[in-house]
Amino acid sequence: MSWLDEIKWDEAGLVPAIAQDADSGAVLMVAWMNRESLALTASEGRAIYWSRSRNRLWRKGEESGHVQWVREIRLDCDSDVVLLKVEQVSGMACHTGRKSCFFRRLENGEWATVDPILRDPKEIYK
Repeated sequence: MSWLDEIKWDEAGLVPAIAQDADSGAVLMVAWMNRESLALTASEGRAIYWSRSRNRLWRKGEESGHVQWVREIRLDCDSDVVLLKVEQVSGMACHTGRKSCFFRRLENGEWATVDPILRDPKEIYK
C-alpha cells in the first residue's frame, strides 16, 4: 500500500492542503491537492496544487514567482487534511499581494482587512 492510499480523498479525488510558514507558523493559504499533485510535491520539494478553477495542476508561483519550497508534509489524525510547512519565496502567498490569504478578521460582526498589500497584484500578474 502506498502512502497516498492512506489519505481520505473526497468524492472528487481531492484533499484540502494547508500551507504554513515553516519558520513563523503563520497559515498562508488553503488549496486542494489530488494524488498527482501531492506525489509531485513530495518528489520535487515544491508545492504543487490542483486548481479547481483551471482544472489542472498548479505549481505555486508559476505566474507570480511566489514559489513555496516544502520543508515538511504532514497528515492530520483523520487522514483528510494535508499540512505543508513551506518556505514562502517573496514573503507573499496570496494573489491579492498579501503575505497570507487570511487577511480579514471578524471585528464587531464585520470582516475587517487587517493585513496590508505588499505588492499590487497588477504588477505580479501580467
